[in-house]
Amino acid sequence: MKSDVKPDVCVVGLGYIGLPTAAVVARSGCKVHGVDVTQAVVDTINRGEIHIEEVDLDGLVHGVVQRGLLKASTEMAPADVFVIAVPTPFDQDHAPDISYVLAAGEAVARVLKPGDTVILESTSPVGTTEQLRDLIAARRPDLKCPDLTAETPDISIAYCPERVLPGKILEELTNNDRSIGGITPRCARKALTFYKLFVRGTCVVTDSRSAEMTKLVENAYRDVNIAFANELSIVADRMGLDVWEVIRLANRHPRVNILTPGPGVGGHCIAVDPWFIVHGAPEDTPLIRTARGVNDGKIHHVVQRAEALIEAHPGQTVACLGLAFKANIDDFRESPARAVAARLARKYGALVRLVEPYASALPREFEGTGAQLIDIDTALETCGVLIVLVDHDQFKAVPLAERARHHVYDTRGIWLDQPKPATSQDRENLKLAS
Repeated sequence: MKSDVKPDVCVVGLGYIGLPTAAVVARSGCKVHGVDVTQAVVDTINRGEIHIEEVDLDGLVHGVVQRGLLKASTEMAPADVFVIAVPTPFDQDHAPDISYVLAAGEAVARVLKPGDTVILESTSPVGTTEQLRDLIAARRPDLKCPDLTAETPDISIAYCPERVLPGKILEELTNNDRSIGGITPRCARKALTFYKLFVRGTCVVTDSRSAEMTKLVENAYRDVNIAFANELSIVADRMGLDVWEVIRLANRHPRVNILTPGPGVGGHCIAVDPWFIVHGAPEDTPLIRTARGVNDGKIHHVVQRAEALIEAHPGQTVACLGLAFKANIDDFRESPARAVAARLARKYGALVRLVEPYASALPREFEGTGAQLIDIDTALETCGVLIVLVDHDQFKAVPLAERARHHVYDTRGIWLDQPKPATSQDRENLKLAS
């Protein structure tokens, strides 16, 4: 890849990370070929449209497609740089599944040529980049692979995880620092040259295993700290305390910064990545494992409190506000709000209404429950019980005057001006539920 010529780039996987990455790289002047297994996704992108919700992504994709800098296909194509951004889920035993990464590696291996660079961005267990290298070496014995030859390798292989916040992905892809881990220092330098085409943040080079672990550590750190806040909220409920007031006061200490609790932890990063560390060192990760248990267990606690409020007001229609895993996005992966709402819908059926401004239809688990998707105005007009599960801006904008007559359980602390339960019995019901 010559420094004075923009490389042709192939991005494998056009989801929440792959599509924004492809669009940002295309904006830098590179010709980008995007690959996805879903024909509908490919067709949508080639029309200059998007299939995910992300701030400013629609305009960017439309622009780079119109300029001929981005096209999508279900077929792999030759390129100078290959960026793999496919899912890495876990199974029922929380063991990481890297089959999508390896399948992408198989497809990339078929079109590789000397001088190419392969970069894995998918969050992965430590050692995955080396497994990807070994797969390529087995499929393409004609190519000398890094750290498997005493000669100059024909290709470069590196790992560089994304580090972005949904709702700010385009901004953070450009401005955030990046950790670039090469199989060898030469591989890291080759990947660095690519990322400097579109990243303004500092690009730090390291080895691939350290970069893989760094990504997992970042999300495990967040998970542990959120678990403290969630556990604190359960204790506060038990003691009849306002957890938001306790956190507000504690955070006035100059060295204390407690995060905000919620109904659990969701998304494909914080709710998943810590298990990759636990799986790699099961005997040495009691804290990380416990934090995962606390955050998953918070869902059960929220369900119990919601049930107590609902049953204290029998026959009243219930509005669950939000299904996404965080505010102002359409991503429902591993969402605790979705899990809470589904359990309530299964128990209370047609009494339950769902308010999710980023959904046009309910997820599959709500089929047959009788629950309905409505808007916030209808919820305020027709529902006596409101359960806040996601802090969407649309929900925050509801003034006290419109919700004061409702019975509210606010898991996100967005309505701190809401009156406390009106009767001692209401308060006792909520306390018992905790």
